[in-house]
Amino acid sequence: MPPPAVPHGMCLKIMDDRNMKGGMGSETNPLKFMDQDYNFLQEYCLKTRQRFVDEFFPPDPRSIGEGLLEPEVMARVEWIRPSKLYPDKAEFVVDTVSRFDYAQGNIGNCWFLASVGALTFQDKLLQKVVPDGQSFSHNYTGLFHFRFWRFGKWYDVVIDDKLPTIDNQLIFVRSKTYNEFWPALLEKAYAKVCGSYADMHSGCVSEALMDFTGGVHMHYELKTAPTDLWEIMYRAFQSEVLMGCATPAGKENEERLPNGIVLGHAYTVTKVYQVMRGKCPVQLVRLFNPWGRIEWKGEWGDDSPSWNDVSDEDRKQHLRDENGEFWMSMNDFLRTFDNMDICCSSPDFLEEKSACQWISKFHHGSWVPGSTAGGCTDHPDTFFTNPQFWLKINEMDKGCDQGQSNVLVSLIQKPDKRNRRLASHHFIGFYVFAVSLSFR
Repeated sequence: MPPPAVPHGMCLKIMDDRNMKGGMGSETNPLKFMDQDYNFLQEYCLKTRQRFVDEFFPPDPRSIGEGLLEPEVMARVEWIRPSKLYPDKAEFVVDTVSRFDYAQGNIGNCWFLASVGALTFQDKLLQKVVPDGQSFSHNYTGLFHFRFWRFGKWYDVVIDDKLPTIDNQLIFVRSKTYNEFWPALLEKAYAKVCGSYADMHSGCVSEALMDFTGGVHMHYELKTAPTDLWEIMYRAFQSEVLMGCATPAGKENEERLPNGIVLGHAYTVTKVYQVMRGKCPVQLVRLFNPWGRIEWKGEWGDDSPSWNDVSDEDRKQHLRDENGEFWMSMNDFLRTFDNMDICCSSPDFLEEKSACQWISKFHHGSWVPGSTAGGCTDHPDTFFTNPQFWLKINEMDKGCDQGQSNVLVSLIQKPDKRNRRLASHHFIGFYVFAVSLSFR
């Protein structure tokens, strides 16, 4: 934790095993992003019979951002409502929400779309992020809203439905069903939170995973992964969690390997499963490429003969479509991918048989040069000046497994600027120390 060049904030999230309560900025009572009230704006537009246009994220080059499109391409951009692109045919959702609904567009936000793929598996989380009742027919005003968790608080984010197009084709995320628009509108809402579409270019899958769940985050470097990581992932899959992973960077941007893996790319973990190959169990992981294509060609992939060696029941898991989703063994997963993230509303799955109910608490602080920025333990003379937070556990819940770790701590760095790409990134960290009961 070296002293930063400028003051910056931090948010320390501590999970413990007591019941959660709501409040302002909770998932049931979100704050209004940029003070825009969805219900008020919707009622106003209905009364005045006009379509909403968002002055805080206007349909012009400012919302696309700098450096993403060449000037001659930017000049061709038209912002068009789905109701104009496909009169009487535009739909918010066609049938159901699925990871197969979309494919990545002309922006490097695979980290975001991989997180969206994970979100489609969890109906309760999906309904938090994508509120029900939105459509292009009933009470349509060109106004939509989505909800994201940001550094300890849930926010309701409103947008208009003017989408950037060239020759009547969406520039960014594209739906595979021509008249379905939930992916493009969700992407636009998140671009507004980030500052622009350009601010979504490049990132870590954990960022959006946290913003979809409430920020309980576990990160694993796969080269030093715990021996029971597959078991952790398996239990996590049974719970309401989102999982994503990333490949190591290549020599070129999004370099494709002969085995079908894309380097410097984010993927969704969509299932964790075990098959029997003869008498030997094989631990598998199913993954999804947000491009909607380009798959692993190795063992347990779509064309692998390994599926001939399993039971008829296990063979039902075999994938054959070129849709971006594929299986691989856990061993290949550890060799191929660089890191993975698990995010969830509650980490109950960490204690397999525990009946604990977790809550979250937040402590806010900052490192200030010359005052509270004491550096890491290499600086013993100033280390003690760092912000300190005390945690006392009075008693364990009866349903909790005695002796298990029942506290999870995450440290989050708050951005110092609205636009995500302009925010400073400082080296930060934390230590956990045991304190004697007799210490005052």
